[in-house]
Amino acid sequence: MVSKLDSALAFQQQALNLRAYRQQILAGNIANADTPHYKARDIDFSAALKNAVAGRSGGDLPVARTSPSHLAGPAGQGPAPLRYRGELQSAVDGNTVDMDIERAQFAENAIHYEAGISFITHQLRMMSAAIAPGQ
Repeated sequence: MVSKLDSALAFQQQALNLRAYRQQILAGNIANADTPHYKARDIDFSAALKNAVAGRSGGDLPVARTSPSHLAGPAGQGPAPLRYRGELQSAVDGNTVDMDIERAQFAENAIHYEAGISFITHQLRMMSAAIAPGQ
């Protein structure tokens, strides 16, 4: 029974995990808006979700160590590969963060995240009503 519930919510769980990861990336871009030579980053959400649903992960490749004295590096780079955002207007200090774009992407991603939460909440309420005794 539990495995059926897990499989019913698996897609939404993967989508929410990717949305949360993207929110962290966008927040990092906003936080580094005044950092010289910082390059704005993002993920291709639809490609990352397709890979997650298909069971492929784009960011969990191991780091090659050619010497025992090398550091291992992070275990995983995240659920999706990071890409640099294209520069629309060049800045004198080399920073590619456009605050208008970052704020818009941050707000849009937050709305999609909240919609996903609402959808899962509605699904769980419907499942709970279906299995409740005396209904």
